[in-house]
Amino acid sequence: MMTNHTTTFISASAPSGEGDPAPYFRREFRVDPDLREATLTVTALGIVEPYVNGARVGDEVLAPGWTSYRHRVGTRTHDVTELVAAGGNAIGAIVGEGWAVGALTWENNRHNYADRPALHLTLTLRYDDRAETISSDESFTVGTGAVLSSGLYAGEHYDARAEPSGWAEAGFDDSAWQPATPLVWNAELIDDAAPPIVRHEALVPVAITTSPSGRTIVDFGQILSGWVRLTVTGETGRLITLRHAELLTPEGELETETLRSAAATDRYVLRGEGAETWEPRFTFHGFRYAEIEGWPGTLEIDDLRAVVVHSEMERRGWFESSDPLLSRLHENVLWSMRGNFVGVPTDCPQRDERLGWTGDMNAFAPTSTFLYDVRGVLGSWLQDLAIEQHETGTVPWTVPDVLPTSSSAAALWSDVAVSLPWQLYQEYGEIGILERSYPSMVAYIDEVEPLLDDDGLWGSGFQFGDWLDPDAPASNPAGGKTDRYLVASAYLVKTTRELASAAHVLGRADDEVRFTELAQRVRDAFRNEFVTSNGRIISESATGYALPIMFDLLDDRQRELAGRRLAEIVEASDYTIATGFAGTPLVTHALSSTGHTEAAYRLLTQTKSPSFLYPVTMGATTIWERWDSVLPDGRVNATGMTSLNHYALGAVADWMHQNIGGLRRTSPGWKTFTVAPELGGGQTAASARHLTPLGLAESRWQVIDGALVLDVIVPDGASATIRPPLHPDGLEQEVAAGSHSWRYDLPLGFGKEDQLSLQSPLKDVQRDETAWAGVLAVLRRFFPGVPIEAAGSHLGGVPLGMLAERMPEEHREHLRAALQSALDTR
Repeated sequence: MMTNHTTTFISASAPSGEGDPAPYFRREFRVDPDLREATLTVTALGIVEPYVNGARVGDEVLAPGWTSYRHRVGTRTHDVTELVAAGGNAIGAIVGEGWAVGALTWENNRHNYADRPALHLTLTLRYDDRAETISSDESFTVGTGAVLSSGLYAGEHYDARAEPSGWAEAGFDDSAWQPATPLVWNAELIDDAAPPIVRHEALVPVAITTSPSGRTIVDFGQILSGWVRLTVTGETGRLITLRHAELLTPEGELETETLRSAAATDRYVLRGEGAETWEPRFTFHGFRYAEIEGWPGTLEIDDLRAVVVHSEMERRGWFESSDPLLSRLHENVLWSMRGNFVGVPTDCPQRDERLGWTGDMNAFAPTSTFLYDVRGVLGSWLQDLAIEQHETGTVPWTVPDVLPTSSSAAALWSDVAVSLPWQLYQEYGEIGILERSYPSMVAYIDEVEPLLDDDGLWGSGFQFGDWLDPDAPASNPAGGKTDRYLVASAYLVKTTRELASAAHVLGRADDEVRFTELAQRVRDAFRNEFVTSNGRIISESATGYALPIMFDLLDDRQRELAGRRLAEIVEASDYTIATGFAGTPLVTHALSSTGHTEAAYRLLTQTKSPSFLYPVTMGATTIWERWDSVLPDGRVNATGMTSLNHYALGAVADWMHQNIGGLRRTSPGWKTFTVAPELGGGQTAASARHLTPLGLAESRWQVIDGALVLDVIVPDGASATIRPPLHPDGLEQEVAAGSHSWRYDLPLGFGKEDQLSLQSPLKDVQRDETAWAGVLAVLRRFFPGVPIEAAGSHLGGVPLGMLAERMPEEHREHLRAALQSALDTR
């Protein structure tokens, strides 16, 4: 539902300053006895909490969320019939600064949209013979109360003594309050613009400790987005301070490095009238730990809860593995998505940023659609993207856009305008998604096409490149080893093809021809510039090979050779990660699709830094911004960009769903899909479940006594192609809806390739940190004074047992036995 573009809000008479109290609005009204229904529609420039007769309306928090306020402001309509009664009634609202008024970005710029919090509401009273409407106007009065200040980055200060008793009830004396001031706002009011942000669960503390400096630290065991709810009894006027952080220092103190300038501090002043329960409502934090100061008496576990807050989304995907580290990695991906879907898909929830970066969302899109139903959140976000793109002529790097610098067309970031609608269409099969986004999709390609050189190469202008490549300088995250214009041109081929496919679906034949030809032109330019006839890529990097492999930029022979070279590059880095935003979502897919699944597994299961599992071994409960955001000694890698809750690099979960779990969609809306798990990495069981638009699809496999058991569920209306892994007959079978199962013996000796022996090359032993530590201890005992580590780097292909040949014959068997014992006890 949309209203006229010009709307009258109400506000206090003066602009707000940093640290100002939140305005309280109220008005009384009468209700006749024959009332049939009462509905309240409410929104704000800021964060609104509405009341009727003293009762909080609805369970939504941080309303109305964050949209492009100059164009679209979301409203919410509530049935409040049960909250009103015949006679005198009152309506009220508190409005915090929120995104519209308060500080945003690392420059802490205020008044990005409005210079003061403002309220708009409509209360409709319906009777059998008429309807009466009460709207926000000068008949409302405005004052202040207990919310002394609030900021998304700073936190909330609440003095319970200052809360006016009965302020939202009839009969309250508001003679000292001022008449509300009209504020005209030129934007559409849109009912249910995005799903509400709500409380989802409350976590119990796992530990309460005292730091070396004497401070009380509460550990909730999980990095999350939300706030702390406290229940306390104490004397009037006592100040309780809660500081939030993602990490503790190795010494056990609160680590605030990852917050940058965000204070992330809430303050509560006790009323002093028995037990008091309070939680902030006009801010949120990204945290695991809270430092509590000023608590009266002894702080107990039951006194605090961490309230988990994010947009309302239905869970759609699940994954489990026999490897607990991989299962935890997947949980970390899930928690990072939850923590960053607070109104808009943000990069991080803790520091002075929390912006809707387009590159992060684009990289993570396939994983997001598997885990949750994101049509509501991302559908709203894409509307804001299209509006701001139309206004500025380019896709902003953040949506909504409040960056202190202007944006320009950039691969992976700007092309989310094309790739995200295409991904949503593939997941849900709804043509309307493409219809709504098509003008924006075309506008992006129309913007980029004139930037190409005469050959069709996108070879100029700013690019993020393979952002946050671990080899990039800390001061230049865009300075990775992969040519940024290779990245730009490769992604342009991908997105132009997606647009051509969208044109085909929508029946736009001329556009389909045009964009197909453009994609071919850019592909030819890419091959001429970056690819040799033998499939070598000019940028000798994992990302440099993964992109052309996955974007079909090579012929069959070149692709085979490129896959082999990619596997060599990954092995040369000892299976540590060497990709950033552009390459990480694709590198494991590129390896497995060219026949190097075991290399993909080794890359995924490496625990040395930088790697997917290094953060897990360091106790991470979310995905980090940098692979080494926390160093092995537990200290933050202080680069200024060390968020511990950044979902983008969790895009590898898409490979886990498809290649370990085995579920892969092959047509829009999951009408067809494949079940083809790929075994490796020492996995003995895994499952992937996904609630598709047609119902539950599931792949579950396990190895039992040398046999593989594969169980599959296909929802009604769908069919699946089943390729049971390592089936003795190479089975490929089409199945219809229902439950299906296969059991068969695996090849003799299956799994032995992951077992180390004296015949294993030394380089394979070195990859297993536990085994290598034991072997090193043995070798140092038998070869005292020899620099074993240095020698090992030159003997990588030599079987471990061959080292015994360097011993006198009478000692060889003793060395072999000691080495075997080290392997057996790993």
